[in-house]
Amino acid sequence: MNRTESNSVDITLGGATYALPLKILDKYNVAGPRYTSYPTAPEWSDDFGVSDYERAMVVANEIGERRPVSLYLHIPFCEQLCLYCGCNVIINSRKEVARPYLDRLKREIDSIGEKVDRTRPVVQMHWGGGTPTYLSVDQIEELCAHIRGRFTFDADAEISIEIDPVVTTAEQMTCLRRLGFNRVSMGVQDFNPEVQQAVRRIQSFEQTRDLVNVCRDLSYDSINLDMIYGLPCQTPESFTDSVTQVLELNPDRVAMYSYAHVPWMKKAQSVFADKIPHGLEKFRIFQSGIRGFDGAGYDYIGLDHFSKPDDELAVALRDGSLHRNFQGYSTRASVDLYGMGVSSISGIYKVYAQNHRESKEYGESIDSGTLPTLRGLHLSEDDVIRREIISMVLCHRVVDKSKVRESLGVEFDEYFEPEVPALEDLAKDGLIEWTESGFKATPIGYIFLRNIAMVFDRYLREKKADGPLFSKTL
Repeated sequence: MNRTESNSVDITLGGATYALPLKILDKYNVAGPRYTSYPTAPEWSDDFGVSDYERAMVVANEIGERRPVSLYLHIPFCEQLCLYCGCNVIINSRKEVARPYLDRLKREIDSIGEKVDRTRPVVQMHWGGGTPTYLSVDQIEELCAHIRGRFTFDADAEISIEIDPVVTTAEQMTCLRRLGFNRVSMGVQDFNPEVQQAVRRIQSFEQTRDLVNVCRDLSYDSINLDMIYGLPCQTPESFTDSVTQVLELNPDRVAMYSYAHVPWMKKAQSVFADKIPHGLEKFRIFQSGIRGFDGAGYDYIGLDHFSKPDDELAVALRDGSLHRNFQGYSTRASVDLYGMGVSSISGIYKVYAQNHRESKEYGESIDSGTLPTLRGLHLSEDDVIRREIISMVLCHRVVDKSKVRESLGVEFDEYFEPEVPALEDLAKDGLIEWTESGFKATPIGYIFLRNIAMVFDRYLREKKADGPLFSKTL
């Protein structure tokens, strides 16, 4: 389809088809945050240091209803670089480089563990990267035993890990299951050979299928497959084929991320800059993915997530308990997240903290006996209010003025009076509709939730144009 053939494109959600005018697509396909936090990371301060983070941990233990704990461990190693990657990674095929990092990570775990009240249960733990299964079975067992010895895990804790089917073995998955891991997120990106060659991520359907079957045989509770649309050499037709293959694997959840082209941050991406789809061409790839997963009966959770209707994410969306954190959508709300490892991020009550992003500085901090805190932020009351409104948009698709009054103690119409013109514009363009109690996103608005959330981002509104910070919303 092109502009001479039609002035709109179709979006299918919940079995119904909606026309999206191309002028609306052009208007709202702009650079914007993904809102895994608010305020977003560019607003955090280097003036925030170790003492600020340590004080936040003390406060988190002292507040009236002690919040449960979520843990994130960053394992940054990969054997080779995938050119699309925007993660903080260390590329090295020599596995021995992991040993000094693990030793330091365990010392950070010790330090955090001493500061978190052991009566607060860990209800969620996630190992990300990089490629956590870069580690050997012995190293996985050692690290898991170490962290379980410093924290109290809830019997029903959600324990998940990101894996690469190319390097992950059945022995590793057996070990992880025995250690209590119950969810797995498996990178696919795209099965098309031309796309895989362009991004240097060669991974066959058969490799992926075999590891999915291993995970099923081991009774993992949930298997998530990750895809990326907007990669070089992708077309709507080729992506449809990849979606069909993913559906053959019958995952419980699918994350279909928009490729974030940020060569000013990740220089490797500049290699294929002339081959990536843009604008309507990229949107048609997204359109083909939505059509495929919707047609197979998956619920569209929002932004980039789909799940089976009986999956916890879909249930949480329906009952209003869905949450969003630094890892994306989650069913564990009202928890304090403690991130450990290079570049990892913590979100504790009204504080964000991030570790050093470079392994050298991270190691120097650990070796000197201090936490590796690089920067962070104390949230203001305005930040807390806006964070909650943005969460309502992204997780519930609805903003109810009475709930805003009850939970935040402000009158929506008064507090957000400056935002009304922008909301009226969204309503005029068909992304939201007003209700008696506030407003809700329309089905077309579901795919523009980031744009709706941006209305409430005071920092984004006040920021001067000083270079690119975010990728496009679609």
